[in-house]
Amino acid sequence: MNALALTTFRFDPDTCIPQAQPKLKGAVTLESSALDVMTDLAVIKAETIEPKVTLRDAEQVMINRGVRALFVTSNFPCIDGLVTATDILGEKPLKLVTQGIAKFQDLTVLDVMTDLSHLDVVDYDEVKNALVANLVATFAKLKCTHILVVQAAKIQGPARIRGVISLTQLERQLSSKATGW
Repeated sequence: MNALALTTFRFDPDTCIPQAQPKLKGAVTLESSALDVMTDLAVIKAETIEPKVTLRDAEQVMINRGVRALFVTSNFPCIDGLVTATDILGEKPLKLVTQGIAKFQDLTVLDVMTDLSHLDVVDYDEVKNALVANLVATFAKLKCTHILVVQAAKIQGPARIRGVISLTQLERQLSSKATGW
């Protein structure tokens, strides 16, 4: 094999060069594609955590990774559920502590996560053809904070979680005058 080597170079000492970052999703309207507000796990790696991790450690993982939700996995790659910053910092742990069930420092992701069987799911093919307005209506109907997007099984492989749609992200991307929010 006579392949030509790639041209390489080196940076000068003390060079400051930032990492590439994912393209920031901009403002959307109710008429925008629903895909514009979906976190596409075919493009962005899903962040995971084990159920036995303490809430304090889980919060630190979220901060370090710059995310507000983590997939919970006890037997990777299978997903047990989802834990959000709201689960960790909101009413769930407070309720467990005030009921005397546990001390905060002893609470784990398992104590506050939402099981996979309790998460709302939509099919990727439906999301591909939907508008942001359809997602707004879906969130209003379900009164949830996250929706999983599942891609059906194909010849190339089994069904898989293709994306996540977060109500917070959707609200952030929508302009207030477009929705009246």
